[in-house]
Amino acid sequence: MVRIMFICHGNICRSPLAEFVMKDLAARAGVSSSLRIASSAVSAEELGNPIYPPVRRLLKEHGIPFDPNRTARLFRSSEYDDWDLLIVMDHSNFRNLSRSCRDPEGKIRFLMDFTNRPGDVADPWYSGQFEQTWNDVSEGCAALLDRLMKEGRIPSAAGRR
Repeated sequence: MVRIMFICHGNICRSPLAEFVMKDLAARAGVSSSLRIASSAVSAEELGNPIYPPVRRLLKEHGIPFDPNRTARLFRSSEYDDWDLLIVMDHSNFRNLSRSCRDPEGKIRFLMDFTNRPGDVADPWYSGQFEQTWNDVSEGCAALLDRLMKEGRIPSAAGRR
């Protein structure tokens, strides 16, 4: 099983979007049982708050199931060993996570590094570009799932019996 934690600033926009997009992609590919997927924040400012309403609307518009009762949570450095990949959305998330969590195994990765367009997933809280964030997160999650399958870290649905 590959354990993936998506991380953004407040855990109300990008990381929960990535969490639920990845869960949906895994379900559609028939590999949900091979993945453990969650999301969290590097900042405590949004703890306990629900997914931001425009993100909820995006998930609904694209038919992605999500937990409507899910609230923001903080990543704790004590969780480092519980996850195989810590996927951050931007360089600020990387810096904040790196301050609180040593990364001797190189688990901290950028979502867009799995695509042909490395870079940051812009925070729609500030940019207002929710559709662009949707496009980046969708592309990043699809590329991450594809990479895990190609590397043999999870079986492709076609290879399962």
